[in-house]
Amino acid sequence: MSNRPTFIAAVEIGTSKVTVFVGEYNGRELAIIGHGECTSRGVIKGSVVDYKAASECTHSALEQAERDAGERIDCVFLAQTGAHLEGFYNEAAVNVKAADNMIDRNDIRMVSDLAKSKELPAGRAVVHHIRRPFRVDGRLVPSAPENLVGQKLEVGYWTVHGQEQRIADNIHVIRGFNLEVRDLVLSSLASGHMVTMPEERQHGVLAIDLGAGTTDFALYRDGVAHTTGVVPVGGAHFTNDLSIGLRLTENQAEKLKLRFGRANVQCRDKNDKVWLDGNFAIGDRQFSRLAIEQITAARARELLEVVKKKLGGAFTPETCAAGVVLTGGTAKLAGLAETAAQVFGVPARLGETPSWVAENLRDPGSNTALGLLYWGLSGQNERQAPARRSGGLLSGFKRLFASS
Repeated sequence: MSNRPTFIAAVEIGTSKVTVFVGEYNGRELAIIGHGECTSRGVIKGSVVDYKAASECTHSALEQAERDAGERIDCVFLAQTGAHLEGFYNEAAVNVKAADNMIDRNDIRMVSDLAKSKELPAGRAVVHHIRRPFRVDGRLVPSAPENLVGQKLEVGYWTVHGQEQRIADNIHVIRGFNLEVRDLVLSSLASGHMVTMPEERQHGVLAIDLGAGTTDFALYRDGVAHTTGVVPVGGAHFTNDLSIGLRLTENQAEKLKLRFGRANVQCRDKNDKVWLDGNFAIGDRQFSRLAIEQITAARARELLEVVKKKLGGAFTPETCAAGVVLTGGTAKLAGLAETAAQVFGVPARLGETPSWVAENLRDPGSNTALGLLYWGLSGQNERQAPARRSGGLLSGFKRLFASS
């Protein structure tokens, strides 16, 4: 039997960049040994709109990561985001069959299958089945209920699903590099697993991942993801607002956003001016700091309000004791934690990358790709992981690939 380790890649095909990490997994431990990154092309709001362009930049990042690792990648965990992703909750209950009312594996399998059996509309495919805690005679059971005694067993699943073709487009980009997609992982779960602690997820915490084209969120309760979602708005929309409001090019607006943008307004002086470049060269000019802050703060509050609205009744301050944790490249916008605390009415902070991650990789914009490796390997919540067995989700896309 070979003791050769497995070399796993975590790939995030984002709107602004493609990020790849390579992990060496020996069956017990995972070490990050390679990293690749490329400016994204052909991707809008998390969805591939130009297959050739998206493939070229993704393959460039994969090649760079393999060179950095000095190894050939065996398989890929692929992040999933985009407005096409939706979720719903479905639960089921069964009466315990044994005469002594002791719950066995068949009871657990039956209630789980029933809770996951809700049919999807045509053209939709499951990305994750996320199990919430079991209940025995109405009592919450934090672990598997096998061998417990009770008359009624209940369980519910939050099911995330997306458009088959959109998912297939992402998979096809990876297959074009002659690699197997081992698993699909929701971006919000990957980043949320990276920046929240188990005790926070137990007490209730909301992780918000603000990217360039999308904002992904995951609300945790009782240790597991309770509700997830995607808003097709991100940092690029802040830039666009500045571009339109101040009559700038996208590149110029991006500069101002990164240097002077805020999620709350601190400037009180209308005459406070900032320079575009600060080098006093031809074309360099001044802008109102107050105007910049007002534009970016309005977008930040609106975006967070949309996340809160999408969560609906799932979010209450009482069930989110650990507050809000922000991550993603756009989370670096000054004042965002303060604005989030105001919108949600709970403490908010910028998520920290764990200390065991190398200093040069500890950036909020890398947390999704890093989380892909660790969440994907941890066997979370009976997630849909069909690429490892025949007849699963990914095998269902063969017919889409066959025609391409």
